[in-house]
Order: sequence, then structure tokens, then C-alpha cells
Amino acid sequence: MTTSPGPAQPELTQEERAAVYKCILNRRDVRRQFTDRPIDDAVLARILNAAHHAPSVGFMQPWDFIVVRDPAVKGAVFDAFTRANTEAADRFPDARRDAYRRLRLEGIRQAPINLCLTCDRSRAGPVVLGRTHQPEMDLYSVVCAVQTLWLAARAENIGVGWVSILAYDDLRRALGIPPEIQPVAYLCLGHVDGFAAEPDLQTAGWRARLPLADLVWFDGWQRRDGDEPLLSAIGALTGEPPTD
Repeated sequence: MTTSPGPAQPELTQEERAAVYKCILNRRDVRRQFTDRPIDDAVLARILNAAHHAPSVGFMQPWDFIVVRDPAVKGAVFDAFTRANTEAADRFPDARRDAYRRLRLEGIRQAPINLCLTCDRSRAGPVVLGRTHQPEMDLYSVVCAVQTLWLAARAENIGVGWVSILAYDDLRRALGIPPEIQPVAYLCLGHVDGFAAEPDLQTAGWRARLPLADLVWFDGWQRRDGDEPLLSAIGALTGEPPTD
């Protein structure tokens, strides 16, 4: 038995389209500006619902969302971050190590909500449409949920920071995650005083955004034959022509 598709959705208006791009271009990884204002449950529900509508391989929806409010649990995760961050600093050469240590890389205790997204790799059974040759697609699906959540949060003027300097086993211990479940992302969410004009790492001089035109190729790896109109369009949009 087949089901008929629902009614076609209308195209986005110019104003709606502009709002989507504004949200994307103004998304920031927030570390330091969290306020103590709580996130309303209705707002958090909308953000989680948006994440739950992210694309997933074989429609397996492998994600779970662990909402963390308990200061004791946050403290355990912060301790795990502190250990991992000390180890991470030692991996950088001397010239970068001091700069690394000056960076603010988490808001675990400051943010009113912490959120862990996990991947249940067995959720849709042993054979999943779309995973037969790329088994990591379930993990990528959870990452899609993270990005969708991030953009929904930005639309709600909620800041989000992804804390990746954490050992997975430490997260499992702190949150009681069983060994067969893969943690993917640990996020900090909260209202903020404001969103930075540029990414923190760019402002701090850690990295600069690469010109988009340097990353676009045609019909093969690093192939660029002739003067492609698309490159001109990218240059007109970004103001950054490709470098030679």
C-alpha cells in the first residue's frame, strides 16, 4: 500500500529566504556570553523539534537528546573537559600553546542548559538504506541534527557552543550512556548578551575564513578550466576573488 504525498508546500518568500540566510551567516559558536536567564520550555521544545526534523540516512533518526540541568552533572562534564583541555594544550607547539590557553573553549557551567546528542547505530536494524556502503552515515545524520538545532537556536536568539574537547568515555560515565551508544556532540545553550560579528577564533587570530572561490572546482578534484561564471558570482557575493 502506498501513501500519497501531502499537499505541496509554498515556496519561501523573498523575506523568508533572507531570514534563513541571515540566520546561517550570523550563527556563532558561543563560549562566554551566556546569561543566567532560563530557556523557556516551549522554546527548547521548538529547538529540539527542529533537530528531530533533520535529514537522516534511511530515515533511521538515530539521535537521542540528553538535556542536562543538574549542576553536579555539569560539574562532572566540566572536570572531564579540564583534563582533556590540559592534554590538548600540550599537543600544540610552543608558539601556539600560549595562544590556545588564552582561548575560552567552553560554557558548561555558565550555560543554563547542556545538551548531549548521541547516535544509536542499531536503531534501524542491521541493514539500513543508504548505509550499506557508507556505514558512518548514521553519525553524519546526528551531525545534521546538530546543525539544524544550531540554526533553530539562532532563530530563537539562543546561543549554542559545541564542546568537543571531551573524551567519549568520560561523557558516558557522567551521563550514564551505555557503551553501545555513541556520543556525538555536547552542546551548551543559553540566552546571550549578544552575538559576535565574527567567529571568536577569527577575532582571536587563530584562523581566518578561507575564500570560498578557492574551494570550488569543476568536474573533478582541483579542476578549473576557463573562466567559470560561477566563480564570478561567488566573487561578487563575497568580495573575495580566488587567489592564484
